[in-house]
Amino acid sequence: MIIRIVRMTFHPGKVSDFLTIFNNSKSKIRHFEGCQHLELWQSTETPNVFTTYSHWQTAADLENYRRSELFKTTWAKTRVLFAGKPVAFSNEIITIAD
Repeated sequence: MIIRIVRMTFHPGKVSDFLTIFNNSKSKIRHFEGCQHLELWQSTETPNVFTTYSHWQTAADLENYRRSELFKTTWAKTRVLFAGKPVAFSNEIITIAD
C-alpha cells in the first residue's frame, strides 16, 4: 500500500474556493481505481494550510490517477489558489505496529 501526503498552503481568501473544489471531486477520487482511502486535514494552527492523506493499492494506481483527466482538471483549479509551493511525498508501509 502507498500512502500519499500532500500539504498545501492557500491564500487565506481562497480557502472556501479550495473546499468547494475538494468537495466536488472527493467522491470521484475515492472511487478512482486503486484509491482505498482519502482524508482532508486542516491545520489547527494555520487554517489556510491543508493536507490530503490518501491510500493507494499500488504505486501504479497512484501514477494512473496522477495522469488522469480527473487529476489534471482538479489540480489545475487548485494550484492557482496556492500561496506557496505544495509539498508531496509517498510512503510504503513496510511494517504494521503491534
